[in-house]
Amino acid sequence: MNLYIKGNYSKSIFAADDYIIGLFRIKETNIDEIKSYVNKIITFTGHFHELNKDDLYCFYGQIINHPKYGLQFQVENYERLKPTDIDGLIAFLSSDLFKGVGNKLAKSIVELLGKNALDEILKDETCLLLVPKMTEKKAHKIYETLVKYEESHQMIVYLTELGFTMKDALRIYNVYKKETISKIEYNPYKLIEDVEINFLKVDEIALKFKIANNDERRIKACIIYIMEKIIYSNSDTYLNYEEIKQGVLNYLKEDIPNFDLLLEELLDENKIILLANKYYLKNIYDSEANVAKEINYLLKKRFSKSNLDDAIKKLENENNIYYNEEQKEAIKKALNNNITIITGGPGTGKTTIIKAICELYIEINCLKNKDINDKIALLAPTGRASKRISESTSLPASTIHRFLKWNKETNEFSINEYNKNFHNLIIIDEVSMIDLKLLDSLFRGLTRNIKLILVGDHHQLPSVGPGNVLKDLIESKLIDTVYLNVLYRQDENSYIPTLAQEIKDNQLNNNFLETKSDYTFLRCNSSTIKESLKKICQKLVDKGYNYKRVQIMAPMYAGVNGIDNLNKELQEVFNPYDKSKNEIKYGDVIYRENDKVLQLVNLPEENIYNGDIGVIKSILKFDHKTIIYIDFDGNVVEYEPKDLNKITHGFIISIHKSQGSEFELIIMILCNSFKRMLYRKLIYTGITRAKKKLILIGEVDSFIYAVNNDNELIRKTNLQEQLKNNIVNIG
Repeated sequence: MNLYIKGNYSKSIFAADDYIIGLFRIKETNIDEIKSYVNKIITFTGHFHELNKDDLYCFYGQIINHPKYGLQFQVENYERLKPTDIDGLIAFLSSDLFKGVGNKLAKSIVELLGKNALDEILKDETCLLLVPKMTEKKAHKIYETLVKYEESHQMIVYLTELGFTMKDALRIYNVYKKETISKIEYNPYKLIEDVEINFLKVDEIALKFKIANNDERRIKACIIYIMEKIIYSNSDTYLNYEEIKQGVLNYLKEDIPNFDLLLEELLDENKIILLANKYYLKNIYDSEANVAKEINYLLKKRFSKSNLDDAIKKLENENNIYYNEEQKEAIKKALNNNITIITGGPGTGKTTIIKAICELYIEINCLKNKDINDKIALLAPTGRASKRISESTSLPASTIHRFLKWNKETNEFSINEYNKNFHNLIIIDEVSMIDLKLLDSLFRGLTRNIKLILVGDHHQLPSVGPGNVLKDLIESKLIDTVYLNVLYRQDENSYIPTLAQEIKDNQLNNNFLETKSDYTFLRCNSSTIKESLKKICQKLVDKGYNYKRVQIMAPMYAGVNGIDNLNKELQEVFNPYDKSKNEIKYGDVIYRENDKVLQLVNLPEENIYNGDIGVIKSILKFDHKTIIYIDFDGNVVEYEPKDLNKITHGFIISIHKSQGSEFELIIMILCNSFKRMLYRKLIYTGITRAKKKLILIGEVDSFIYAVNNDNELIRKTNLQEQLKNNIVNIG
């Protein structure tokens, strides 16, 4: 049974685009618990085209009991109802919607045309001329207003009946307006480009129009979809002909004799770019070209070279610190060049250098406290990485998404080529994680009057998105790059930085099985990993380790020793069942108060990002609603059960998800069942997340195999060539 409320919209409390929180006076409902609200006001939320106070509506949805705002009706769909009684029709026709029609004229229209007055007018506007004192001009105006009034609602109903969500239906109508039906019926695949509706959804709906499987419109849309799918799966920036064609054939499951012709049409339409047998999506090509252009500009722009030896010496004395020659070189180049790369593994002093660069820049430019935040921007791809820079420099830092003011609803940045940011010193940490599109967006949002310092470890895993930015920039040999190789150990018996360097250089020493002050390799076979891990974790719990201090990692999700299974086992160690703790089930997973969780998607409006780790503080259950409160390092965010697909348990996480974070103690699982995921860069990334202690559990052979295996998937990128070919003429 569809739950509904009928009545009138009163006013909006909050409105953003088509999302509205407002007040609604209920006249009728089939929901027992709010029968007492008939002829009273209730709060509602939902997506709407427009709401008029004089209209009668039927809202379909559900009642929720918000812990902060109380009882609300959450609208999932709605329809506007025509008035059917005499008084309702008179009130409607004399409302502000119909300019120049007063109560007297409205009454005359209804008396003449009866209860079906609105349908009669829509059928033939000349029927209004039978009303005393009605002019042709006024009759036509009433007709036009009624047609426009009906049109928007009919379009939205049409779209939702096709299978679009209310939100997508509103987006489509706002783009096409009165041409909605004709545009969609002519070519539904235009929705992908015009409204950014997903290809799979459009393809499903297009088949309702009996579009043939081999229709040219479908094939061309499919080519773009397959290119996007492969690019974002493999993180390439371009593709070759064969993989595009094979991907399309696999999706459509039939031969395409005119494939080459349709591919050529997409090239002519500038949706695909062909460069030396490399097929690009237009937006990826533009990003790669723009990054190359902006970097070339910085390389060719004049800069003044200062002698910083005395300033560095003074800084050493003030901070009672000594910088080695590599670090001094990095500091000097960063402050003299327009663009510099600083790369090195753990324990080589990257954060120490960032701090020194900031302090010297402030002193050299005589910046007062009030000016520092306007001149220096410290950025990182993840919230944890930005927090780490902030802690080491005592200056504010931000994720790149937050710096560029990302809007989740529109997937756009407010800081862009039309609305620039004017910071001068830009330092970005963990650059290995930055994909081509994000770096392009950053360049578009910055002025050219900048010093850009890129800090990272190019031996770590590359970005999830397209490109291999840090590696490509270093290997181009066009940008001044400082390699940090000197290790700063915690004590004589520490081993983590040494092990990292041995893995990076593929020169593993036989003493990797020896226990050190910061390192242990616990040998066990696949069948005993789970129990050994649980015993170690129980000891850590007994010693007072909390979820912030220790992180367990594995290369894969599936299998007995995979992340999914071990998270359930570790929940019983770190946060066992207790009748005093509230729980909620989502699929086959039980979330419990005090559980450690991992964020899976960016929510910039809440200042949390993919990879952030939090703890469930409370699960509050109301009559018809459950709210989950998750604490991300003091930032408490509210979730509903439907939002639980945005998180997962974080007792054990993937090595990929750990990137950009550091933990006091890391436990990493290694076994032969992970073999297809074991390679040098992955293992290197995992162990370099450990700040003070590293425990490896598993099979020695799997660890040796991973260190020796450098057969990672090579990404197809063209940034190096673009950098060499994209010469900027500086005026």
